Amino acid sequence: MSQRVVIDSLVFAREGRSLQGELPVAGLARVLDLLTDPAGKISYRLDGQLGPRNEAQLVLRIDGTLSLRCQRCLEGIDYPVKVRSLLELVKDEEELTQEEIEDDSRDFLVAQKELDVVELIEDEIILDLPPAPRHESCALPGGVQDVEKVSPFSVLKSLKGKAQ
Repeated sequence: MSQRVVIDSLVFAREGRSLQGELPVAGLARVLDLLTDPAGKISYRLDGQLGPRNEAQLVLRIDGTLSLRCQRCLEGIDYPVKVRSLLELVKDEEELTQEEIEDDSRDFLVAQKELDVVELIEDEIILDLPPAPRHESCALPGGVQDVEKVSPFSVLKSLKGKAQ
């Protein structure tokens, strides 16, 4: 990874700090294997805030376009990345109740003194990607897409009138 941006997540959130920038797609090492073209940039904005119950939160916005590999034809698909995540910071996972863990409407992140923002962005992009990206309509590699099917009985049909 070429760039490294590190924050103290609790201090960042409590002080209401903000961070924004652009990352080259080619620098997202864990995403590269899924792409047909590593060109382009991903823009991000990370804001710290306190929630309604005075809990530390990070708000992450990621925008850009990735050229994913179609799982059917292996050609590129332009996939728009538009991530909006609200991450509630917790001191450790043990402080979460079973109800909070099972609540899909809330996302939790263990607070870290040295949180790597680029890794967090990669994590959120990976979670946003479709499990098997595919074009709505495409052919298998090496296959022919629009071949007219010929009935094996069409030859017999042409001979039917000649037998009399």
